[in-house]
Amino acid sequence: MKVTIQALVEGGKASAGPPLGPALGPLGVNIGQVIATINEKTKPYAGLSIPVKVVVDKDAKSFEVEVGSPPVSALLKKELGIEKGAKAKADGPVGDLKMEQVVKVAKAKQSASLGKTTRAVVNEVLGTCVSVGVTVDGRSPKELIKEVASGKHDALMG
Repeated sequence: MKVTIQALVEGGKASAGPPLGPALGPLGVNIGQVIATINEKTKPYAGLSIPVKVVVDKDAKSFEVEVGSPPVSALLKKELGIEKGAKAKADGPVGDLKMEQVVKVAKAKQSASLGKTTRAVVNEVLGTCVSVGVTVDGRSPKELIKEVASGKHDALMG
């Protein structure tokens, strides 16, 4: 019989305390191994809350860890080193990213995105830049969306 436990953990900092420890304890798996696996898989997302799913096979006393993906806005804020985005457009931009950073975030999100191509995912990330109040290379992300669509930044996308 398989049991699934879902939790939100800070990247690389899961612990045997709540919410994971009490949920895993009765299932007979090695909690230390589960926590170590979660921390290893979420280490690249240090400082971000990451959704994880632990699927435990009670009969075999085995487990699998599936790591979700943080929201694009969280990845953008991490790239900028900020806590929050702009509250209103009148506040002005909260930061400026390089196009290379936008492509890096897009590649990190590509497997979880509905976009079929890197170009499409880059445009999704640029759209989130608009929402969060971030400029890219000192310009409005809306201008760059048109440039990406025309293929101007294809060299960056590999």
